[in-house]
Amino acid sequence: MAKAPADEGVRTIKKYPNRRLYDTTASSYVTLADIKQLVMQHAAFVVRDAKSGEDLTRSILLQIILEEEAAGTPLLSEATLANIIRFYGHAMQNHVADHLSRQAELLAELQQKWRSPTAQAWQEMQNQFQKNSDQMLQAMGWKRP
Repeated sequence: MAKAPADEGVRTIKKYPNRRLYDTTASSYVTLADIKQLVMQHAAFVVRDAKSGEDLTRSILLQIILEEEAAGTPLLSEATLANIIRFYGHAMQNHVADHLSRQAELLAELQQKWRSPTAQAWQEMQNQFQKNSDQMLQAMGWKRP
């Protein structure tokens, strides 16, 4: 099977029918924990079905989230998960998806700045996050609890 053009320079993980994951770069089998480490290292990768070549990356990332949510202190409350589910098929689905993506990027930047000694940047990012959240709630006709 030929590599898809978008996969050039990207680590490829193959998922086999027996559910095993094989890292073609490291030439070894890997676990979801290993893939989580790739995510934590900001490594570019794609997970493909070994037989069909179908991109399974989203599915694997969701599996990692499911394991993390079940293992310890959940990041997403039941109410948050229920609200997300309600947006599927709703007219605002694309808007919500864009908003969640922007907020996740903002939080990642915030986390990075938090690691730096600049407390002012932390406060600015926190203020921006609060402002964006308030705007989103207002656009949906919701009020902050």
